[in-house]
Amino acid sequence: MPLREIAYSRSGDKGDTANIGVVPFDETDYELIKEQVTIEKVRELFGELVKGSITRYEFEGIKAINFVMENALSGGVSRSLNLDTHGKSWSNLILRLEVEVP
Repeated sequence: MPLREIAYSRSGDKGDTANIGVVPFDETDYELIKEQVTIEKVRELFGELVKGSITRYEFEGIKAINFVMENALSGGVSRSLNLDTHGKSWSNLILRLEVEVP
């Protein structure tokens, strides 16, 4: 099923860096998300949109993960000709990832 069935996300930017947080609706799905929403799957999903590194942070206390994507917004707000210079739509894109739920 798509990740959007068990989680929500938020995204933002700082210069040419995109930031996407993923939070399960139910905390019991946190381990499943940690296991299946990997850097490799995110890189595959975002493809050429992310030209730099992707770092994943895990927040055990609030049961959330966060991806920081470098060199991802074509230079950032004041430089990019992209329609989504802040990367706000990226939170919807990550929710397209398929996860296996028992």
